[in-house]
Amino acid sequence: MKAVRVLCVVLSLAVVLCVPALAAQSTFVFGRGADAVRLDPATITDNESINSCNQIFETLVRFSKDGKDIEPLLATSWEYDESALTWIFHLREGVVFHDGTPFNADAVLFSLMRQKDPSHPFAVANAAFWNSSFKQVQEISKIDDATVAVKLSEPYAPFLSLMANNLAMILSPEAMKRLGADGFNLAPVGTGPYRLEEWRKNDQVVFSAFDGYWGKKPLTKRVIIRSIPDNTARLMALLAGEIDGMDGITPDVIKILKEKKAGSIKMLSAPGLNVGFMAMNTKKKPFDNPLVRKAIAHAIDKERVIRETYQGMGSPAKGMLPPTLWGYNSSLEEDVYDPALAKKLLAEAGYPDGFETELWYMPVPRIYLPDCKLVAQIVQGDLAKVGIRAKLATYDWGTYVEKAMRWEHEMCFLGRTADYIDPDAFMHGPLVSGSIFNFSNWSDKEYDRLVDEARRTVDRESRIALYEEAQIRVKEQAPLLTVAHGNNMVLLKESVKGFYLHPTAQFWFHEVSIQE
Repeated sequence: MKAVRVLCVVLSLAVVLCVPALAAQSTFVFGRGADAVRLDPATITDNESINSCNQIFETLVRFSKDGKDIEPLLATSWEYDESALTWIFHLREGVVFHDGTPFNADAVLFSLMRQKDPSHPFAVANAAFWNSSFKQVQEISKIDDATVAVKLSEPYAPFLSLMANNLAMILSPEAMKRLGADGFNLAPVGTGPYRLEEWRKNDQVVFSAFDGYWGKKPLTKRVIIRSIPDNTARLMALLAGEIDGMDGITPDVIKILKEKKAGSIKMLSAPGLNVGFMAMNTKKKPFDNPLVRKAIAHAIDKERVIRETYQGMGSPAKGMLPPTLWGYNSSLEEDVYDPALAKKLLAEAGYPDGFETELWYMPVPRIYLPDCKLVAQIVQGDLAKVGIRAKLATYDWGTYVEKAMRWEHEMCFLGRTADYIDPDAFMHGPLVSGSIFNFSNWSDKEYDRLVDEARRTVDRESRIALYEEAQIRVKEQAPLLTVAHGNNMVLLKESVKGFYLHPTAQFWFHEVSIQE
């Protein structure tokens, strides 16, 4: 092939790891604030579902633990033919699914084409996520049982990074055919280190180690992910030894932990690739007026929000991109808290006496908004000072996400955690016209042009310039108010070893052990 750039070579999997035999027999129990919504990786959009699927499924490639590199997983190597706009993936041989059927090129085509091709027998009913992320995929073909080619319609810089996210997880075609889409969602089958043992909705997901796993065997035979919505109850379960670790850390949790001086509990913390924001539905009045949106940006005391609700667990967000990600525009200015200016802008927009509206807050803790109700209460008070009377509302997590994706809200809190490490993760889906993840329902041709050009541009410096300009455009039009970038945080028993914080805030548990 001409103009071939070899991007990866086979990495050795020979790793010697000495742990006590007892650790391999243990069960690891992890607590979180909400249950998975779905377990079909082509249909999920929330981190709870992604983290459950991470134990069951694998992609062709994955991010390194520090997020800086792309590594082999179900593909051992790959190359890109620039002249043909084609990626070639060489598949790992000898891999089997949990149902004993072989992983091969046919399985890759089945998993990807059910999202791309609406006429596929098991086509995903709503492939909006695929269309947003992979619309540049023109053709997927099998070269032989161990080789797959993906041809693009145009240069697409984020492609390889996106191949590490949940849309590219490979599932068992035979299981899908046997169970049907609804049945598969309840009994998913992948090639991952764990197989699903049981899923009790809104209670727990139980995984058992897959004896036929091709890679390094899991260090714990069983993993249980429990849903404990109340933050304090989740901490009490950890202190009582009912769970071994937890996320959804809030300032109140940290305060209680300090008061109890729990020396048997350790905290892992690192800057995260995420952003929490308040989206304003720009297709509904009065939020169709940029002056109103700018008034709201100046009406909210963001410093107070950060101080009272994050307490050192996050940093103010000037824009969508986290400062640790390349492409971040450091010249952006923070929104100045100025109620007088907010009132002036509202008057100019035709709302001198303000207006009534509804503000939705998330019912679950997120890394980027650890206590969304408290944030919403502070914002509600600030808005009232300039005449905006906001009624607070929320729903159960699954309903909340679905309603927000249908743009039923006027204002709502949500956020974005990078499921692939590229500025595109923050700048495209959450803001480009027509995207179901554009919770502001914002449409701006100039912004779309900038981010689309950045997708087609291979040179990183050129992409950075485009993203910096796009961030300024968002600041000018204010379709949403960015609140904070939260720290990735978990609490663990001291006996838990091998747990690492990934920049994407996703979890993989097969390297975790408990050494009492």
